[in-house]
Amino acid sequence: MNNISIIIPVLNEAQTIKKLLFHLIDNASLQTISEIIVVDGGSTDGSQELIKTLDLNIKLLSAPKGRAKQMNLGAKVATGDILYFLHADSFPPHRYDQLIIDEIEKGHQAGCFRLKFDSSHWWLRLASWLTQFRWRACRGGDQSQFITKQLFDEIGGYDESYIIYEDNILINALYERKEFVVINKKIETSARLYRKHGVWKLQYHFWTIYVKKWFGASADELFAYYKKHIC
Repeated sequence: MNNISIIIPVLNEAQTIKKLLFHLIDNASLQTISEIIVVDGGSTDGSQELIKTLDLNIKLLSAPKGRAKQMNLGAKVATGDILYFLHADSFPPHRYDQLIIDEIEKGHQAGCFRLKFDSSHWWLRLASWLTQFRWRACRGGDQSQFITKQLFDEIGGYDESYIIYEDNILINALYERKEFVVINKKIETSARLYRKHGVWKLQYHFWTIYVKKWFGASADELFAYYKKHIC
């Protein structure tokens, strides 16, 4: 039987993590979930304390700041044969566990869900609609990522030299192996960064990062740009 380990990297997510954890439990069969692993990167808003007060049997780990490092640590201790990496502000669809297992049983070793932003802005609605297609440019970490533990270990996990863009580096490796499927169900994610910076300004910076990487920018160069314009 396939079992899923859910791995959630967090940094100051006290406002969302409780809602997400209950959502994950309410929308899955607990027989298919090996564990939920939350890996904290040094929160100062009480995220860890909040998780400890919940009677949900959550595995809470601490790691150096950086989603790649946090997710790799979670994968290292995971006991499930399927890893499901999830951002703290993204809420997968009902019976997400069975949807993932169905794809694994079809022979698909990795993939994601379609995306839906919690915003009615026409551009974000269009961007969400485009995620149903397999185009690599339509991929991102907010869509979550499932992958068999065996394939994850073969690839070498997330590249920890990337402070940002780590999701896309792994996705690129999966596309090169032709190991990727998009499940035609929607995961809802927060548009909070778009609300903070403005839709067009943030989208411009995301496109710039994508193009910089396409032209060979290093992990440090991408992070420097992100830190200057988005952080």
